Amino acid sequence: MQPVKMQEASGIQPQEWNEMIAALPGAHVLQTWEWAQVKSLFGWQPDPRLWLDSSGKVVAAAMLLNRAIPIQGLSARLRVIYVPKGPLLDWNDPFLRGCVLDDLAKLGRKQGGLFIKIDPDVDLGTGYPGGEGFTEDTLGQAVTADLKGTGWSFSDEQIQFRNTVLIDLRPDEEALLANMKQKTRYNIRLAGRKGVCVRSGGRADLEALYKLYAETSARDGFVIREEAYYQTVWGTFLQAGMAEALIAEVDGEMVAGVIIFQFASRAWYLYGMSRAEHREKMPNHLLQWEAMRRARANGCQFYDMWGAPDVFSENDPLWGVYRFKEGFDGQVVRRLGAWDLPLRPWFYRLYTQILPRLLEVMRRRGRQRTLRSLNPGS
Repeated sequence: MQPVKMQEASGIQPQEWNEMIAALPGAHVLQTWEWAQVKSLFGWQPDPRLWLDSSGKVVAAAMLLNRAIPIQGLSARLRVIYVPKGPLLDWNDPFLRGCVLDDLAKLGRKQGGLFIKIDPDVDLGTGYPGGEGFTEDTLGQAVTADLKGTGWSFSDEQIQFRNTVLIDLRPDEEALLANMKQKTRYNIRLAGRKGVCVRSGGRADLEALYKLYAETSARDGFVIREEAYYQTVWGTFLQAGMAEALIAEVDGEMVAGVIIFQFASRAWYLYGMSRAEHREKMPNHLLQWEAMRRARANGCQFYDMWGAPDVFSENDPLWGVYRFKEGFDGQVVRRLGAWDLPLRPWFYRLYTQILPRLLEVMRRRGRQRTLRSLNPGS
C-alpha cells in the first residue's frame, strides 16, 4: 500500500481542479470550483484539499466549506466544516478511505471545527424494500461500519437528498423512450400535440425563472432562498457552460422550466419550476425528455433526477415526485447520506438541539419572504 499525503490545493486554477476531480470516482458538481466560489459569496470559506500517493498521483480530493458558527463568544473558535457530496475517492479501498477520514478529523480539530459533515455518493443499494430490483451493496455496509467505528454518526441534518433516481443515458433515444412507462411516453407526446414548445434559456430568463420557482415553492410547500442566491448559482454555472436552462412555453408563455447541471459525464436535475396553469398539457414530461436528450448529446452517460423518498411510502412528501420520476425508467439508488464527526461533543449536542428550532424559524421567514415576493403590494 502506497503512502498517501494530504496537501492544500491553494494556488490551483479552477479548470485544473475540475479536471482533477472529474477523474476521481463519484465526481460531483457540488465539489467543483464553481460551486465553492458561489458558496464563498454566502458565508462559506472554501478549502480545497488533495491526497497524493508516492508517485504524485491524485487519489482523493475534497472541497471543504468552512463557516463560523454565529454564537457570540464562540464564532472565533468553532466552525462547521462541510464536504458537499464528498470526499471523492475510491471508497472500495479501505486503506485510502481510512487515510482520508483520519486526515479530515485531524484537520477539523486543527481548524477549531465543531464537527465535520460529509455526504459522499456511496451506494447502499438499489430499489427499495419490497420493490422490484431491490439490492444491498456490500461497499455501503463496509463504509457504514467504518464510520461508526471511528466516531461518525448518521446526521439528523441531511443537507442534500439522500436517495435519488438515476437514468442510464447510454442506450439510444429510441430505447430510452421504449423503456419508459407507457403513460410517461404518452404524456411526452401529448405535450407536443398540445402545443408545448421547449427552448434553451439564458441569463435574461433568470428573473422570470426565479418568479416561477417562487410560485412553485408557495404552491408545493417547500422553502427557497432569496432571488440573489439563485441568480448567482444559475448565472455562474450557465456562464461556465456547466448548466443549461430549459423553458417550456405555451403560445409564448413560460409555463415550466428546469435547470440542468452537467459535469464529468453526468447531468443533475437540481431545479424545477412550473405554473399551475396548463399542467394538463404535460410540459414537465416534455421538459424532462428534452433534458435527457440534450444531456446525452453533450456526452453525459447518466441523468440524476436528484431526490427520492427516505421512506418509500405513500405518506412520504416526495412520493408523488418519485412516481413522476419513476415513469422515465429511472433506477432508485439508496445512498449513505450525510454523516457527522463531532469534534467537540458537548458543543455539538448543544448545536443539534438548537439547530432544529433555528431552522424552523428560518423556514417560516423564508415562506413569508417568498409570499411577499409573489405579492409585492400586499
